[in-house]
Amino acid sequence: MAAHPWQTMRLPSRRTAVAPDGSDVRVLLRVAGGSMAHFELGPGETSIAVVHRTIEELWFVVRGRGEMWRGRDGDAEEVVELHPGTCLTIPVGTRFQFRSFVFEPLAAIGTTLPPWPGEGEAVPVPGPWTPTVTG
Repeated sequence: MAAHPWQTMRLPSRRTAVAPDGSDVRVLLRVAGGSMAHFELGPGETSIAVVHRTIEELWFVVRGRGEMWRGRDGDAEEVVELHPGTCLTIPVGTRFQFRSFVFEPLAAIGTTLPPWPGEGEAVPVPGPWTPTVTG
């Protein structure tokens, strides 16, 4: 009997990796077209600003409050408020940095398209805020 192609899992209770931006990652599932992870930044923390070389992401904030800065070479920059229910895109080549406000962690579910390729995908760039974490 052949194995089913379905996968099921629960959110890991602890981080399984540290993202290049310094946030805690709980790696979730992946399929041929994309991968998913849970990102968390502690209260009052600021990530490292990065840019992705080949992937784009969709984020959905599930906990906390904060801000995200996004910018592209030659284009306008913006800072958006993050709170539960906020969904945003990070297109290929977008520089971004995020920070959590002091009272609780900031957590988001992120989908990477195509799947996260690994080491070297995210490159540190100058951002508007001083990072408080290490990658």
